[in-house]
Amino acid sequence: MNTFKNDRATRPHDAAPDAASSVSGSRGLLQAEGLLFEIGSLDKTGVDLPAPAGSKDRLGGVARSAPPALPGLSEPEAIRHYVRLSQRNYAIDLGLFPLGSCTMKHNPRLNERMARLPGFADVHPLQPQSTVQGALELMTELADWLMKLTNMPAVALSPKAGAHGELCGMLAIRAALYAKGEGETRRRVLVPKSAHGTNPATAAQCGFIVDEIEAAADGRVDLEDLKAKLSRSDDVAGVMLTNPNTCGLFERDIRIIADLIHDAGGYFYCDGANFNAIVGRVRPGDLGVDAMHINLHKTFSTPHGGGGPGSGPTVLSDALAPFAPVPFVISTAEGLRLVEHVGEDEARQSFGRLCAFHGQMGMYVRALTYMLSHGADGLKQVAEDAVLNANYLQARLSAVMSPAFPGYCMHEALFSDAFLKDTGIETLDIAKGLIDEGYHPMTMYFPLVVHGAMLIEPTETESKAELDRFADALASVANRARAKDQTLKTAPHHAPARRLDETRAARNPVLRWTPSAEALKAAE
Repeated sequence: MNTFKNDRATRPHDAAPDAASSVSGSRGLLQAEGLLFEIGSLDKTGVDLPAPAGSKDRLGGVARSAPPALPGLSEPEAIRHYVRLSQRNYAIDLGLFPLGSCTMKHNPRLNERMARLPGFADVHPLQPQSTVQGALELMTELADWLMKLTNMPAVALSPKAGAHGELCGMLAIRAALYAKGEGETRRRVLVPKSAHGTNPATAAQCGFIVDEIEAAADGRVDLEDLKAKLSRSDDVAGVMLTNPNTCGLFERDIRIIADLIHDAGGYFYCDGANFNAIVGRVRPGDLGVDAMHINLHKTFSTPHGGGGPGSGPTVLSDALAPFAPVPFVISTAEGLRLVEHVGEDEARQSFGRLCAFHGQMGMYVRALTYMLSHGADGLKQVAEDAVLNANYLQARLSAVMSPAFPGYCMHEALFSDAFLKDTGIETLDIAKGLIDEGYHPMTMYFPLVVHGAMLIEPTETESKAELDRFADALASVANRARAKDQTLKTAPHHAPARRLDETRAARNPVLRWTPSAEALKAAE
């Protein structure tokens, strides 16, 4: 709810605006814009419709007794409002998006064109299956790619996001344990300290008890702590481990960890959020993984957030494949068919259904388009370029910032706040200073195993020129911090909204607009 404020009301009309202000409240081509409530009017509407004649009230006595007090805008006003807001938003089409652990990379427009083909964009989940054979064939081909890239025998396509895919994998593990008569006894899931927060949340949601594994000095799983946690192995259900992990490091002991878990009678769930760092280079099935979700909206370049929704297919090992959720596609003599009900021959042991229908068709089309346009060799290069770009940034910035761990990283570079010691500057100030340089900040204070963490993931889609431009900007902010430049404490200075009291905003959010005293007086 932060807007440009027209400061004309606070100075004489004939006073010249200073360098930081203007009469209109705008700055160059960045137009001033208020809230809808501030620019609209309650006594007008963009479209006037006659009251319906002869309609009956079907609201059971709860009809609104007064107008909803929504502001009315003309069509030009409405369009300009949202265009002006869009100019204040950061986007991957505007510049490098350095958020670590999020893989914010360019989405090829070819993917978007294919997803908008009528046969895919207009498909309805309740159509007769005989009329959607092309869509089912696309799902089958996508599944085949995912299974080959991971060397896993089965995949559930229906999960709609990464955390939903985690839920799928952990429910499959729970079903497998109950099938063996161990569902009530094996309740403990081991989760590394550096894990995504969704990992322990998902385990808890599935009824498991979370047992945290310490991180070693090199940022990887502390193998001795893991062994100690497995010493009482009769209650271990499994481990949830991200590889490469959230510190941007490959777990060197991954095969040892998998063998230890399996020897203890548990299952290995791998968080596939960072699959883009190893796709085409490493097959998780070869590492002993039993279940792993794959963020199509990260590794295979389908949109995040407002361009979504996401998709998180989950690959399953031979041990877990019988418990896969419905629906899934099978091939029959009459063509492709969706197995939709638990209890059918092919789904006798399925743990159930995760969502109403088959998942996100638009995501499937985009991801398969990405795979086919790159090919196997191109996907391998995706991983190589993602790792190269991250290491280039780490090398460029190591002279002015503090790498969290020695050696090479994988797809993201992690820095601590050690270089800020005795400067009075904090990680948050670095992030705010970067906004003034025209960039969205990197991921801050995560993973928690690194003090004052700054996690940067450039992805494979950035050129060297753009990486240099970003590195120069971040290095300049870091050098200002090392020089104890206290103006960083009040940054950003050039953004539409200045620094907020974030603690207060989180504890006392303003969720309802109320008119100012001046507006109320004017209305009277």
